[in-house]
Amino acid sequence: METAENQAILKDLVQITNDRITAFEKVEGKIWEAYPDIKSEYDKMITQSKIMKNELIDILRENEKEYDSDSSTVRGNLHSTWIDIKNAFQISSVNSTLENVVSGEKAAVDSYREALKNNDFTPPTKKTLEDHLHDLTQAYEQFEKTLEYRKNNQ
Repeated sequence: METAENQAILKDLVQITNDRITAFEKVEGKIWEAYPDIKSEYDKMITQSKIMKNELIDILRENEKEYDSDSSTVRGNLHSTWIDIKNAFQISSVNSTLENVVSGEKAAVDSYREALKNNDFTPPTKKTLEDHLHDLTQAYEQFEKTLEYRKNNQ
């Protein structure tokens, strides 16, 4: 059973995961068109995000019967609105779209690292968060490399 503080941290991570899913869905067409070689990895990230969300919700539901799992963060809502504005005015280049993905992934990695500084999670929860952080770090590094490659080869 997680403490109230741990539950609050887990709820924040669910919101961050919701933000990731929303952001991925908003830019996936642009990413696929520009980077067809990473389409399968991008699809994997979307699926992985949904699995991560479900795993976090399962942990939270062990402590609470009812939990609103569809909320997002203020930062995520602002980021999503900015993507909508750029898309509406078509001022978003492919590189800036990928920069948004990289930025969002870095924020998710940082959030998980911060969450794991809390040392009183139950061992199964801590293992789940460590696994999520590992997957997020891999995704972040891959998209960062793709962006750097793209910038260096234009």
